[in-house]
Amino acid sequence: MPNTAKRRKEAEATLARLQDLAKEQADRLGPYADQARDQASLKLLQARGWTAPRLETAALRVEDTVAPRVAGLLSAAAQRVDPNPGRRGLRLLSRGGRRIPRGLLIGGAAVVGGVVVYSLIRLRQASQDAEWQEHLDQARDQVRETRENLEEKASDAADKASETAKAAKGKAKETVRAASGDNRAKENGRPGR
Repeated sequence: MPNTAKRRKEAEATLARLQDLAKEQADRLGPYADQARDQASLKLLQARGWTAPRLETAALRVEDTVAPRVAGLLSAAAQRVDPNPGRRGLRLLSRGGRRIPRGLLIGGAAVVGGVVVYSLIRLRQASQDAEWQEHLDQARDQVRETRENLEEKASDAADKASETAKAAKGKAKETVRAASGDNRAKENGRPGR
């Protein structure tokens, strides 16, 4: 019975030492996890900073290149659709000597202009959305790659920490075995091995 109580105490002491060692390793590796989180947020901020000017440039390009082309296409379409291409201008608006009221002409022109402006805005917005989506996809890919790299680094650090803990555990067991062997030899009056 006394041997089992002694062994239990030794096991408890060894367990306490290993727990202390594990706490030390956790305290030592904790800052690396914080550093990895900070690095990931920095990379995300850099990706956003890289994307914003490119989106602005894309918006300006669409405004300068796509909008005039769309206006030209609409003018060409209007000429092709016109049933009486020979009659143009204000003469087109008078039929059989009757004139169309000026308010109706201005209202019709305003409606047509509003439709053209709305269609141009929608086209511009659609092209911007496509470019923004492309840039966002690129930013997501970069963030995904950064996250994967950080996960690999964290995994490597965890593997190294577990290897260090295993090595320390092995050394602690050897130390405990050696110490317990000396104690047993002294207590029994036999020479140590």
